[in-house]
Amino acid sequence: MWPIAMVDLKSQYQKIKPEVDQAIQEVIDSTQFIKGDKVKEFQDKLSNYLGCKHTIACANGTDALQIAMMALGLKPGDEVITTNFTFIATVEVIALLGLKPVLVDVHPNTFNIDIKAIKEAITPNTKAIVPVHLFGQCANMEAVMEIANEYGLFVIEDNAQAIGGDYIFEDGKTQKAGTIGHVGCTSFFPSKNLGCFGDGGALFTNDDALAVKISCIVNHGMEKRYYHDRIGVNSRLDTIQAAILNIKLPLLDNYINSRQLVAQFYNKAFSELDEVATPVTASFTNHVFHQYTLKIKNGKRDALKKWLDEKSVPAMIYYPIPLHLQKAFEDYKEDLKIYPITEQLCEEVISLPMHTELDEEQLNYIAESVISFFKQ
Repeated sequence: MWPIAMVDLKSQYQKIKPEVDQAIQEVIDSTQFIKGDKVKEFQDKLSNYLGCKHTIACANGTDALQIAMMALGLKPGDEVITTNFTFIATVEVIALLGLKPVLVDVHPNTFNIDIKAIKEAITPNTKAIVPVHLFGQCANMEAVMEIANEYGLFVIEDNAQAIGGDYIFEDGKTQKAGTIGHVGCTSFFPSKNLGCFGDGGALFTNDDALAVKISCIVNHGMEKRYYHDRIGVNSRLDTIQAAILNIKLPLLDNYINSRQLVAQFYNKAFSELDEVATPVTASFTNHVFHQYTLKIKNGKRDALKKWLDEKSVPAMIYYPIPLHLQKAFEDYKEDLKIYPITEQLCEEVISLPMHTELDEEQLNYIAESVISFFKQ
C-alpha cells in the first residue's frame, strides 16, 4: 500500500503534470511574472465558474480578508463579529487593522457561526460580520444577510475552505459560496480544494465600485500607474500560480466529487460507532469536504490520535485551542464571553485524510484503524 498522506499533492500533480509543466514554461518564456495575461485569464474563468461579476486575485487568503475590510472602509474601533472556531487568519486581520474582533460561538453540528449569537453580539459599534464556511460547507448565509440588512452591516465571507460549494436558499435557488455577501475571500494555499503551488488568494464581489477599490488596494493603491489614489498593499497573484490554477479550475468539480465519495465511505464505515459523530451537512448547503472532521465522545480523541499515529494514519486536530484562549488575544480577554461549544469542539474534533487521490486500499486501512480503536 502506498503511504497515506493527509493531503497527497504529489499524486495529484502527476495526473496533470504535462499540462501544468507546459503552463509554467509558457509563463517563464513570456517573462510576464507579475500581472501577466494568465492572471486576468484566471480571474475571468473563476468569475464565470462562480457566477459573480468580479474576481480580483491577490497574494494569499489572509491578504484577501484584510483587503476586503480596507475596501469597505472599516475604521479603528469598529466591531467585527466572527466565529471563535476558525483558523487565526480570520481574526488576525481584524486586530491588525485596529478593528475590534467580537467572537461568537458556533453550531455544535456544523461548526459554523451561530446565528442567534450574532444577533446577541450586535452593538452600535458593529460594522461587519465575517461568517466562515468551515471545513467545506456554508454558514447560514440567508440568515446572516437578513441580520446584516436589518442592522446595516457589511458581510465578508471567509470562503477559504469551501470554494466550489453551493448555498441553497429557501426558494430553492442556489448560489456559489463566497458570492452572497458584499465580498467573499478565498485562499489557494496548496492543500485547498483549489490550490496552487505556493500562496495565492482572491476576492469576489458583484459590486462594481467595490471591485474598483479592491483592484486598486491590491496594487499599492494605484488605478493608474504611479498615481496612488488610496493607501494600498502589495498583494498580487504571481502569473505562474495563475497559470497553474487555470489548469486546475476545470477539474474542481471532479475534485469535489472525489472528496464527497470519500466522505460517503467514511460515513458508512463509522455509522455503527456510538462514540463517533460523523459530519453533519446543513439543509441549506452541500459539503465539499475540505476536511473530514469527526467528533470523538467520552474524552477519547487524544488517545485515538495517538493510536492512529502508531498505525501511520495521519490525522489532524483543527483546532486544538479556541481563539479566545490564544496568547495573541490576551488584550481582548475583558471583552470575551463564554464559548461552551467551541471549547467542547476543541476537545473532540479530529480530521482524517481527505484528498482526491485516496484509493480503496488506503480507505479500508484508515477505516479499520479507527474502528479497531473502539473495538479493542
